[in-house]
Amino acid sequence: MAASGIYRFGPFEFDPEIGELRRNGFRVPLEPQPTKALALLLSRAGSTVTRDELQRHVWGPETHVDFERGLAYCIAQVRGALGDSAESPRYLRTLPRRGFAFFAPVQRGGPLSAAQAAGNSPPLIARSWRAGVLAVAVPVLVVGAAALGLTLWRGTPAPQASQPKIRLAIAAFDNETGEAALDPVSRGLSDAVVARLAQLPPDRLGVIGNAAILQRARTFRDVKTIGRELSADYVVLGQLQRNGAQTRVILHLIRTDDETHLWAHRFDREAPDWFTLQSEIAEAVAGAVSQKLLPTGRSDSASSPQAGF
Repeated sequence: MAASGIYRFGPFEFDPEIGELRRNGFRVPLEPQPTKALALLLSRAGSTVTRDELQRHVWGPETHVDFERGLAYCIAQVRGALGDSAESPRYLRTLPRRGFAFFAPVQRGGPLSAAQAAGNSPPLIARSWRAGVLAVAVPVLVVGAAALGLTLWRGTPAPQASQPKIRLAIAAFDNETGEAALDPVSRGLSDAVVARLAQLPPDRLGVIGNAAILQRARTFRDVKTIGRELSADYVVLGQLQRNGAQTRVILHLIRTDDETHLWAHRFDREAPDWFTLQSEIAEAVAGAVSQKLLPTGRSDSASSPQAGF
């Protein structure tokens, strides 16, 4: 496929040259074969991509695999990364016995700069506005600083030292459903929590989400060990469970030194919209962290849900 720009749809961007999917500027993990499938589907957005075409594009004519299982896994991974579902699709539609179609509106544009890809490049209008504000604000700040210096010279007490930064680890959510197709969903849930917590005041909260110890399965995970190895004060754990049509996500906020639960919450959904549920869970954890760990600071989140089940 000729790659000549970024695909943009909803909150997502996909760069076919490097095979990277991003949501709201944050990278979404996707394995190589699902990445190839997504690239083909986006290149043919609005049209049907047959199962045979996907097989040739993803595996090639010389590779022999359990195609049905492999294709099902690929499509499940793509849907999980997009927060989509086969029952209520917003991006990817299944065409029985034929193939698949990416039906959401897709735009194609030039590659992003490194700063834009990192989400650090403000729009030109914003830069101009800030420049104008600085032109007015700098003289005011100079005068204000002089006045403040005079006040301090006269004996005004110095401000108290800032509070120590809290270190919070987010463990990979555990997929306890037994369904491999939900592995990317559980990873997406923990990634969404990391991304949301990173928006809280960084001078007061250090967020740790990629350490190897946090990727261990729950049976091999020890909260006190996480605290010691990462110098983490607290850890967030999550469990993804399934009972028939019902999906359950259980969240925990735990102090690492004594393994005390400070907060827990449960989400029960039937046929969930994964993208919406990701946002709800991320907001719930951010609210709990703001309320429990940053009570004297200004929170940018609504109050957290009540603890419990």
